Amino acid sequence: MVLLAAPAKVTLALRITGRRSDGYHLIDAEMVTVDLIDVVELELCGPGERTSVTVSPAEPDGSVGGFDAVPVGADNLVVRALDVAEVNARVTLRKRIAAGAGLGGGSADAAAVLRWAGRTDLDEAAGLGADVPFCVVGGRARVSGIGEVVDPLDYREETLTLLTPPFGCSTPAVYAAWDEMGGPTAEGPNDLEPAALVVEPRLGVWRDELAEATGEVPLLAGSGSTWFVRGDYPGPGRVVVRTVPAGWHPAGTDG
Repeated sequence: MVLLAAPAKVTLALRITGRRSDGYHLIDAEMVTVDLIDVVELELCGPGERTSVTVSPAEPDGSVGGFDAVPVGADNLVVRALDVAEVNARVTLRKRIAAGAGLGGGSADAAAVLRWAGRTDLDEAAGLGADVPFCVVGGRARVSGIGEVVDPLDYREETLTLLTPPFGCSTPAVYAAWDEMGGPTAEGPNDLEPAALVVEPRLGVWRDELAEATGEVPLLAGSGSTWFVRGDYPGPGRVVVRTVPAGWHPAGTDG
């Protein structure tokens, strides 16, 4: 049995700088790794066995802790990462990172597999998803292109308080709304925040709750649905996390 740590990422700032002819958006972002983790359990298959995925703890509808369902078929990013690595395994995903929360949960899981398999080519990682390259590198970095250009920055220790609503945001829907709005530049550091509020108006309620509880101005993590503020503000529904350097993993797991 192999236990892999898959740390979440938080996008501290996100500007959209253009759009390629194939429809992919170009970004200029600052991302950090935090100590909120999924654990990916791998048990290598014998000859003739195929990769399978289970999620724990999962509800009967496939959701995890009230959040969005995690796919377990061919669309699961861990399955796709194992295909890249040409490995078959029985996989258990022990989820703490909510799906659809803007924290890169699926990307982190896939990146953990790629690192374990020694497949750290960032263009290859980008073929799985835009957040996967950063999750492969980890730490703190400036991320550009469509996510495949990752320039490490000096590690900076920070504490963040997260509030994730019990619903996710569709990243494609948020980008589509941003296009329909004429590609606005937000007043804050995240260009996608206005579009996310159009796609999911309920986000405003959760933003205001975090603002009232902390006295800070919440920022949206990526395309949402998680809001965060800098500082340590424990409380109902809130998760306090700390940034961690590249290569970090807790005891009992592999990097």
